[in-house]
Amino acid sequence: MNEARIDLAHAVALGSIGDEDHHAVQELLDSEDPAMRAEFVAEVRRTGEALSALAQATATPPPTELRGRLLAAIAEQPQVAS
Repeated sequence: MNEARIDLAHAVALGSIGDEDHHAVQELLDSEDPAMRAEFVAEVRRTGEALSALAQATATPPPTELRGRLLAAIAEQPQVAS
């Protein structure tokens, strides 16, 4: 797989593709070359797994006072009529 397709797979895994990239992804997935399709899908999966592992390894709990601040901010919002 070439570098442009690898970059595209990474963008898909990040969920950050635009319309032009979306078209390129669709062309890859509609391709008649099953090996190329499988390689692209595998790269998206591997990238997603790596991002998930990174997120888990670097996650930090929110500050303990955050919940209270959020609830207070919500309570201060004006009521919206339905």
